[in-house]
Amino acid sequence: MPELEKAFVCLPRMENAQGAGIRSQQVSMEGYLWGVGMNTEPLELEMAVRLLREHVKRMTETEEVVLEKADRRVLAEDICAERDQPPFPRSPLDGYALRSEDIRGADREHPVELRVLTEVDAGHCAELEVTPGTAVRIMTGAPIPEGADAVLRQEDSDYGEDTVLVYHSLRPWQNYCFQGEDYKAGSCLMKAGLQLHAVEIGILSGLGRKTVRVYRKPRLLLMSTGDELAEPGTPLRKGQIYDSNLHMLCAQCRIWDVDIAGRKLVQDHAEEAAEYLRENVGQADLILTTGGVSVGKKDIMHEVYRLLGVERIFWKVRIKPGMPTLAGMYEGREIISLSGNPYGAAANMNLLVKPVLEKMTGRRELGTEYREAVLENGYPKKSPTRRFVRAFYADGKVRIAQGSNDSGILSNMAGCNCMVEFPSGSQEAEAGDQVRVCML
Repeated sequence: MPELEKAFVCLPRMENAQGAGIRSQQVSMEGYLWGVGMNTEPLELEMAVRLLREHVKRMTETEEVVLEKADRRVLAEDICAERDQPPFPRSPLDGYALRSEDIRGADREHPVELRVLTEVDAGHCAELEVTPGTAVRIMTGAPIPEGADAVLRQEDSDYGEDTVLVYHSLRPWQNYCFQGEDYKAGSCLMKAGLQLHAVEIGILSGLGRKTVRVYRKPRLLLMSTGDELAEPGTPLRKGQIYDSNLHMLCAQCRIWDVDIAGRKLVQDHAEEAAEYLRENVGQADLILTTGGVSVGKKDIMHEVYRLLGVERIFWKVRIKPGMPTLAGMYEGREIISLSGNPYGAAANMNLLVKPVLEKMTGRRELGTEYREAVLENGYPKKSPTRRFVRAFYADGKVRIAQGSNDSGILSNMAGCNCMVEFPSGSQEAEAGDQVRVCML
């Protein structure tokens, strides 16, 4: 059987008993996995990413936004010019608009004197025509008057006001910006699908646009699970810790300019978790959960998937951290269930969720970026499984964070901007080794 067919195990949709609520059903993990014929062999990372991207579609809904809120958004319309830019011939510098033939051969030893008709500043027009033996004092950006075919920079003159001595000759059309030099009316300047950054916003602004049509941002529904978790700011019971994952994933979504449709911390009760997702799925384009994906008694997400009738895509990715990642389709939305371990959740947010968002939004900067680097310090562990280790990259060198790389530890990831990838079967790494890093 081809690898893709073995990897893609689909859970049959079950009766959801809508209207009657979600019934509580206790199913052993072994029986459940056996009952649906679940293939628990981990997928390679590339296969997992491929499957996730195949199951999501590019955002098609659009909205009109003001330019001040359009940066990093993706164009949903072609942008064409309605007028020439510039809309008139203009001067590229401060100086004198004149006829090049009048100053042929001019230099410091043989200056040419011209009569100055008037001065024209940017934002104003000279109604006079430049005639033989005359010039117009002109400022940068001002329209070049009729009759002139060049602009002398003021440094090549005596800065005269009534008359001017010219110390330099010019070719026809030298220092002359033609009408439509940037673009002509009717030109298509940007195509739908282009991501807007500062330059693109500048072009839109130069066209006189105050708003632009862009694709809507994806909306994510987030859920964190665990009896041991408490919301920051609330008293801790004995045996509890504060939940870091929900806030971390929300912050990452905001950094990636993705909207949060809803978020919730739930205890290890499959019915409660399923109810939350069932009630809020309509608000979301993508569902992201953390915790409850392994094989322990409290790993509820397998049961949640069964209660909701989720069509399973895969379970387990052959990487550390975050191997027991679970994914499926629910009501036409992809649901990705990450490890509850903080570093596992952070790593797979970048390795698995980020490529999905790149597909959904068409935003290039959400693509996974790998670089080659030289290790500044060693890593003392062998890596039987492909491993990603938190680190800091700069100028072609990478330093692994001090302390444990355990998936439950988050504190020493502070300040890290990449993960060093150690392939399956790697031996201990030493300073000076060439490695591949995944940028965060």
